[in-house]
Amino acid sequence: MRVLGIESSCDETGIAIYDTEQGLLAHALYSQIDLHAQYGGVVPELASRDHIRKTLPLIEQVLAEAQLRRDDIDAIAYTAGPGLVGALLVGAAIGRSLAWALNIPAMAINHMEGHLLSPLMEDKPPLFPFVSLLVSGGHTLLVDVQGVGQYKVLGESLDDAVGEAFDKTAKMLGLPYPGGPVLAALAEQGTHGKYEFPRPMTNRPGLDFSFSGLKTFSMNTWLNSEKTVQDRADIALAFQSAAVETLAIKCIRAIKQTGHSTLVIAGRRQCQYSFKGPPQ
Repeated sequence: MRVLGIESSCDETGIAIYDTEQGLLAHALYSQIDLHAQYGGVVPELASRDHIRKTLPLIEQVLAEAQLRRDDIDAIAYTAGPGLVGALLVGAAIGRSLAWALNIPAMAINHMEGHLLSPLMEDKPPLFPFVSLLVSGGHTLLVDVQGVGQYKVLGESLDDAVGEAFDKTAKMLGLPYPGGPVLAALAEQGTHGKYEFPRPMTNRPGLDFSFSGLKTFSMNTWLNSEKTVQDRADIALAFQSAAVETLAIKCIRAIKQTGHSTLVIAGRRQCQYSFKGPPQ
């Protein structure tokens, strides 16, 4: 079975063709970073319009790379949420229209479930059950995954997701869009121990996250600094270290709570870790 996938939830148009026997046949990704950079963030209306311009040409490109025709597709899957409403509507309209014209099924896919299950497409997929840390845009979740469709949310962000905190902190430091990757690169030039930031909500039980206070702590530290280039790098490092260590502490806590031996980190990138004994 060959499935055409359409992803249009935010500022990237992603198209792929997956064969249940042969795996991934072809894929293409278009980023709108240059379009939104001048505004310092994603403009939903512009994102929607760009998806309209790019989706069909990318579908034709991917079909050509896979040496397939539209009639060779057996089903179409499209992102149904969460995401920007207008951008999602573009993918849904194109996906459902093509499916209707080809008389094949159209499947609405939850964005977060897609991330959650994407590691199953790897050469060495994780075995159920496992704990998954989902880090994607406006979401930070810890999930107990028992099987396909069998999920229990263990913890989530109560305010800003960690990705949002990265982007907003970068903007406060005067870094260009997209802020998260720029902040991470700048952190490599920072001095360890120059600043010590709190690890939010790690001194209390539970698996929920909160990164809004960490963002505020970063802003106050920057405002009270001499605002040199090195200060900016040191604050970037201190923020990143606090955010990542907070995620790690909660992940270890989730592994201990569930008793599972595998942790899967999923989002735009994914990886998995296996534990032979309880993590320390």
